[in-house]
Amino acid sequence: MKKVIIMGAAGRDFHNFNVYFRNNPAYKVVAFTATQIPDIEGRKYPAELAGKLYPKGIPIHSEADLNSLINEHKVDDVHFAYSDVSHEYVMHKASQVMAAGANFVLLGPDDTMIKSRKPVVSVCAVRTGSGKSQTSRKVALLLKAKGRRVAVIRHPMPYGDLVKQKVQRFAAYSDLDKHECTIEEREEYEPHIDNGIIVYAGVDYGAILRQAEKEADVILWDGGNNDFSFYRSNLEIVVADPHRAGHELRYHPGETNFRRAKVIVINKMDTAQKDQVDIVMANIKSLNPGAVIIRANSKITVDDGGAIAGKRVLVIEDGPTLTHGGMKFGAGIVAAQKYGAAEIIDPRPFAVGSIKKTFEKYNHLDRVLPAMGYGDKQTSELAATIDRIDCDLVVSATPIDLNRVLTTNKKLLRVRYELEEIGSPNLKDVLKGF
Repeated sequence: MKKVIIMGAAGRDFHNFNVYFRNNPAYKVVAFTATQIPDIEGRKYPAELAGKLYPKGIPIHSEADLNSLINEHKVDDVHFAYSDVSHEYVMHKASQVMAAGANFVLLGPDDTMIKSRKPVVSVCAVRTGSGKSQTSRKVALLLKAKGRRVAVIRHPMPYGDLVKQKVQRFAAYSDLDKHECTIEEREEYEPHIDNGIIVYAGVDYGAILRQAEKEADVILWDGGNNDFSFYRSNLEIVVADPHRAGHELRYHPGETNFRRAKVIVINKMDTAQKDQVDIVMANIKSLNPGAVIIRANSKITVDDGGAIAGKRVLVIEDGPTLTHGGMKFGAGIVAAQKYGAAEIIDPRPFAVGSIKKTFEKYNHLDRVLPAMGYGDKQTSELAATIDRIDCDLVVSATPIDLNRVLTTNKKLLRVRYELEEIGSPNLKDVLKGF
């Protein structure tokens, strides 16, 4: 029996355990380690989900404890199971693990993808913030328009009670409140609900799939970060971001998606430089010449956008895109500039609590405030930070209406962004073949 540690971030790690290790007597998982997500470590993967081989559950430690855990448990294999990190980062972790004497392991699609009884379309990306959510929304609406019953299954974000979150179904805003969703979860679920599409998520993606299959003709995998799908897909769509040209070859497991894709959407072409787009095109021709290429813009609109002209504004952007996604700006900055803001305020001097720590950790940020809200405390600190900033109004480019989840003394203008395909082929074309 091999002793195993799974390195994760409360997503891919739990899935890999469920499908590969849970009832596998050849392995004993002694611990998970966690990073990226606040307040995950110090808990347990519960016995109710871990199976009969783990009657006491499995402890979740900080990744900082990795070396001591390897030594304490005489670990044989360390499985790396999280996403949106550079290849260099992955190999530094591999070197750390191997220096401690253990094997460094990556599980691939064949050992981790679950087969569905229904057709599956997957939408993944080469980096966080490339535009896969807007692409997923477009695909869902196209399928719905053809009379298909669509169930979106979203990449996991289980930050609360894991047993209660085993299988989650979202069909109305009340379901978001029922499941005590964080800002990050609401950003992914609300837009689908607005479009009349049912969303599933949770922890156990085998159980989630069986439930979704009961009410769907088509399963749509809506990926998270730049992870590959948890389900075996009949059509793999991958979104590339020319603002980070070349990252499709430098980030894990985004390059895996890039090489596997049947369809590659080059998004944000309206705001990218031609040489950036050319780099992405050249990399497609080099590594995946058979992929269908769809060119697209991320069309930006603002409720009452004229109010921005001449104003001093605070810009709020999607949190994961800015943090481990590595972007310095998003749709909010584009909108503020498009509509003539006089000044974009630096939020860093006004940040409090965990928001201040976020700026310290991700020091590439200056003119934008990431919409961090991994729980009530952090959401309150986000609101307090907004209240402290001297500005005329707030340009909010999260995919949700922040007024629904926090109270602030500032006026918030909501930025919306949707996929706008350029010419042919487009998503409707590729779905005809599917």
